[in-house]
Amino acid sequence: MNKAIFIKLLAHAAIEAAIARAEKMTSGEIRVAVIQKPTGNPLSAAREMFTQLGMTKTKDRNAVLILVAPSSQTFAVIGDEGVHQKCSTGFWTELTASMETHFRQGNFTTGLQQGIERAGQLLATHFPRHGDDKNELSDKVIEG
Repeated sequence: MNKAIFIKLLAHAAIEAAIARAEKMTSGEIRVAVIQKPTGNPLSAAREMFTQLGMTKTKDRNAVLILVAPSSQTFAVIGDEGVHQKCSTGFWTELTASMETHFRQGNFTTGLQQGIERAGQLLATHFPRHGDDKNELSDKVIEG
């Protein structure tokens, strides 16, 4: 799918609101990025974007990135080392399967909201919000 068409289909405000809601329960950080170039390996592209966005610099290393590459019809969800230490492979499988179901039906905003909500639940379990918690990363959808 063409990135421009995909971007138009996304309800940015709803996605950003989902991120804000999820982050109210956790000290973790969630970001969504949509990239233009097709990728044969979405996990590799997500790792590169994760580093470029400075997501490894969160206080507790508890950031999660959802990366979508519409031109190659692929996506990936990755977390920083703190997240990987706390969650099982099954969580990532469940999260991506749920998103993929929505994506296949053309419900891209819903798929992203579902992924954000599940990531927020995981983060809240292992990284509860503290009274002095600050939003370390923007909630805006990244388009690159």
